[in-house]
Amino acid sequence: MARIRIPSTVVILFITVQTGFLLFMYARYSSFMPQSEEKPSQVHILILSSWRSGSSFVGQLFSQHPSVFYLMEPAWHVWVTMYQNSAKVLHMAVRDLVRSVFLCDMSVFDAYMPWKRNLSDLFQWAVSRALCSAPACDSFQRTDITSEMACKTLCGRYPFSKVEEACKTYSHVVIKEVRFFDLKVLYPLLTDPSLNLKIIHLVRDPRAVVKSREQSVKALARDNGIVLSTNGTKVEDSKYKVMQEICRSHVQIYETATLKPPSFLKDRYLMIRFEDLVRDPLSEISEMYKFADLSLTPMLKSWIYNITHGQGPGKKKEAFKITSRDAVSVSQAWRNVLSFQKIKKIQEVCKGAISMLGYQLVDSEKEQRDLSLDLVLPRRQNQFSWSSFNPKH
Repeated sequence: MARIRIPSTVVILFITVQTGFLLFMYARYSSFMPQSEEKPSQVHILILSSWRSGSSFVGQLFSQHPSVFYLMEPAWHVWVTMYQNSAKVLHMAVRDLVRSVFLCDMSVFDAYMPWKRNLSDLFQWAVSRALCSAPACDSFQRTDITSEMACKTLCGRYPFSKVEEACKTYSHVVIKEVRFFDLKVLYPLLTDPSLNLKIIHLVRDPRAVVKSREQSVKALARDNGIVLSTNGTKVEDSKYKVMQEICRSHVQIYETATLKPPSFLKDRYLMIRFEDLVRDPLSEISEMYKFADLSLTPMLKSWIYNITHGQGPGKKKEAFKITSRDAVSVSQAWRNVLSFQKIKKIQEVCKGAISMLGYQLVDSEKEQRDLSLDLVLPRRQNQFSWSSFNPKH
């Protein structure tokens, strides 16, 4: 049987023509398809931070807003269930859970809480005003400022299905998370057409973070082990290895967002320093709200003033609670509490982050104790653009 030989150039030419024809037909077909650029009806806000950085406080600034459905660290359930893995390995599971929560699909918790459950089975559920008011709980109105203790007393026995039901009735879904160490992990969420995601990156002076972490050593031991990949072994961070990883993550997140960021991050990243927030709460909160497409109500203004103008720095047993405190004193407490030897070690492991985030190093105990010396540099002196969205500057 005779074989027909077709020159390779003819084959290439045929494939090229065929490909061109298919592309032409696809282009014509696409031109007739309706092009929808509408964003999802809900706004999704991720408060991205690390342990003991003031993120619970910032979370409450959003939680108490009547338009916000808020959850505090839902990925806690992932880490508790899969604690023998590393933070890096768990990134994907955490991201998938966060996406589901943003979409008000709470079936994702079936993998972590397989039993029949109530609201009270969800980590830190009572700090969510949305889970303490209708339709999740009938004891409070959406416009009320709720307290964790009152919510625990009155709302804990409501069925877990109320979480999803409530979530779907809000214009904004806000999640606070401390379990992301790389901004690029979030790229699939930022490019997901079903989400309208914006990121608030909250940072704090690492020296103040260490002081706060020392009040919660046992509570943080399991998380420390996951950060350091110890296969489930709890760790007390006496050598600041966890702090080193936390500082690295803040640098990575900030650099990724501000130094040649991808186009899809435009106007969707805002970095806030805790120290700026406590010095000028209403201005900073107004900036965050504008970024999130929210309005500051008179009731919220009054509440914010009260919780930032309390007496004293707060007690050790209140380490994870939002109580009325002198917020500026809280932000500076490390300068009187920590030894200069500790400060030197922290500055050694976090030098890059301290400098990049706009804090001043101290060279002596005298400088450390001298509270007239401001160690928080003004934003405009920082060598990098502060954020890709900054209405004030």
